[in-house]
Amino acid sequence: MAVSHVESHGAESALAHHFDNMEQQREAGSIGMWVFLVQEIMFFGALFLAYAIFRAKYPAAFAAASNHLDIKLGAVNTVVLIVSSLTMALAVYYAQTGVRRLQVLFLTITLLLGLTFLGIKAVEYQEKYVDNLIPGSLIPGHPFNPNLEEFRLPPEASVKNVEMFYWIYFAMTGLHALHMIIGVAILAYLIWKAWRGRYTPEYHAPVEISGLYWHFVDIVWIFLFPLLYLLGRHFGGGH
Repeated sequence: MAVSHVESHGAESALAHHFDNMEQQREAGSIGMWVFLVQEIMFFGALFLAYAIFRAKYPAAFAAASNHLDIKLGAVNTVVLIVSSLTMALAVYYAQTGVRRLQVLFLTITLLLGLTFLGIKAVEYQEKYVDNLIPGSLIPGHPFNPNLEEFRLPPEASVKNVEMFYWIYFAMTGLHALHMIIGVAILAYLIWKAWRGRYTPEYHAPVEISGLYWHFVDIVWIFLFPLLYLLGRHFGGGH
């Protein structure tokens, strides 16, 4: 009874004055997050549309450029994010059931997996920098222009079109990484609050809502990986 009273008091203290009860507040938060995610879907959808248009226009150049992405690192990152979705779902479950120790455990694992993803992505970006595969450096006549013979470009492809692929690659993966960084910051906050016993069966909406955001970011990568990394595997000469 004493524990129940503490949890009830904690839930009441989390209730904003403009809501009648915790359920109404939770539903409002969920709706707000879904509205935000719809906006994000439209945002990333525009990028996917741009990719599709240029991919259809310059298929040979995009296939050649895709072949120079590290498919192994991309695949590892895909597995990392899939596992992180599982651990985030478990964190939500244990927030709902009020098991503080497991809340903290699975939120922490999710955070570490997110940092692992970002670390691997940083390695990929560093490799592209070393190989001078950065938008702008592929322009013919640029002093840091790489040896373009290794692209094995067919006659119908051009360096400018290869560069277009890398513009889109860095735009899409960079924005995705930015969303990951935001997600990691949110997880760090949730871990701190969970450690203090903030989330109970009566009040766990922040973990649920953050879980929706994390799953969305993971799903975006599930689409990015095949489009960017698997496109040119048939082209030969990939890493």
